[in-house]
Amino acid sequence: MYMSFFCCTFAVAKVFDMIRLLTIIGARPQIIKAAAISRVVRTQYAGRVEEHILHTGQHYDTNMSEVFFRELGVPAPDYNLHVGSASHGVQTARMIEGIEAVLCGETKYDGVLVYGDTNSTLAAAIAASKLQVPIFHVEAGLRSYNMSMPEEINRIVCDRLASLLFAPTITGVRNLAKEGITQGVVQSGDVMYDNSLYFAPIAEKQSDILERMGLQPKKFVLATIHRPVNTDNEENLQSIFRALEEIAKTGMEVVVPLHPRTRERIRGVESLRVQEFKSLKVIEPVGFLEMIQLEKHAAVVMTDSGGVQKEAFFYGTPCVIFRAETEWVEIVEAG
Repeated sequence: MYMSFFCCTFAVAKVFDMIRLLTIIGARPQIIKAAAISRVVRTQYAGRVEEHILHTGQHYDTNMSEVFFRELGVPAPDYNLHVGSASHGVQTARMIEGIEAVLCGETKYDGVLVYGDTNSTLAAAIAASKLQVPIFHVEAGLRSYNMSMPEEINRIVCDRLASLLFAPTITGVRNLAKEGITQGVVQSGDVMYDNSLYFAPIAEKQSDILERMGLQPKKFVLATIHRPVNTDNEENLQSIFRALEEIAKTGMEVVVPLHPRTRERIRGVESLRVQEFKSLKVIEPVGFLEMIQLEKHAAVVMTDSGGVQKEAFFYGTPCVIFRAETEWVEIVEAG
């Protein structure tokens, strides 16, 4: 990943003595992905690449954002837009406005680095493209082919606007080619795999979450739910939690780190309350190192998260996906 990323970046900005990158992050998964690149910028490319970080504030909860900066060693953001939660239109518009102001400021950037498929990624791509600043997209080419997913719209638009597209898999490269995108495409490998290799031994040494929660390895289920297809659909949300309850009744402990969006949706459903599910271990969101421990030692992972799907696969933990499709088709094809 790193060699392909930096070789391409240097090729694009070779006329400059120092490459200045503006990294845009806004959600927990992006902070995790940015850790891999930022770590190498600081250790191997100091003096050649200068990275500034802009946090849109899309995830603003301490458990969803700040703890990840601390654990992963990502430098504190140079800019924070504090956008917070809002409708897609309002949130994206505020981000575009804030990102544009930074790009029009005193510091001139040679490229904007974006990750994944969030509204922060979409906003950065739109703002940068209008100002003719090159866009470097990590995790390009992913497709679920489900246009009802906001993430699918975001990733398609970003790929259309990007100058360099770092596809983690050959499937991503092929998806882009089907859409006529072949220039600037690199099969780079997956930053999430880099992070999984790097942080797994650190998690084993530093996290005691299994002991604190009284969990026995391979004797519990880990479940996460956060995508709108589930949180915004009352029938899906009820079905998932009732299924988890049925599993818990078999004697298998079920751990549910509850996403703030999911908690809020549950409060709004008359027939569904967190406190009703006494058989589940419903907890606050956990840090990255603790999540690694839970993923590695669970008997089964059940999730609608793309990142958690992959991490379960990396650690050899069976995974059930709470969706009708996945953009990470390789993990299904590999069993």
